[in-house]
Amino acid sequence: MLSLAACGPSGTQAGKPPLADAQVGGPFTLVDKNNKQVRWSDFDGRYRIVYFGYTYCPDACPTDMAVIGHALDQLEKSHPALTPRVVPIFITVDPERDTPQIVGQFAAAFSPRVVGLTGPKAEIDKAAQEFAVYHARGASTPGGGYLIDHSRTVLLMGPKGEPVAILPADKGPDSMAAEIVKWVK
Repeated sequence: MLSLAACGPSGTQAGKPPLADAQVGGPFTLVDKNNKQVRWSDFDGRYRIVYFGYTYCPDACPTDMAVIGHALDQLEKSHPALTPRVVPIFITVDPERDTPQIVGQFAAAFSPRVVGLTGPKAEIDKAAQEFAVYHARGASTPGGGYLIDHSRTVLLMGPKGEPVAILPADKGPDSMAAEIVKWVK
């Protein structure tokens, strides 16, 4: 689990990443927009921005993903050499509705660089557990819809899959881009 002690003051240049001792992240096998298997290890060698959400989310997920997309745009302009070293990953917590095509369209709406992933519920649940992500389906509403309660953490993971930092989506794209620049080497 993540520890509150891992959250250091933003904007400080620290030698050790805030999440260096956190037990978060781990292997998974999911599918992308083309229904192609994607493993956590496929991203080895690159920093990863990991966000769990769902495409039918009415507010939090689109807001957080927009911040990620704008932060990536800023990173491309200010530090173009770092951009290829970072891969943003959106993992659905709603595989019942979020097909590969739907997740792919959702991810691409925020940046063509975002990799959208889905898969069987058991694999999604396993990945969420590895990343300490809470998610629970809410009650069905008239017409068959439902919401999903879930964590809203944007994680920066290192090139070996190690936890680095929590990215400040709540502070906007400028702060998120600055935090990425601080840790991506």
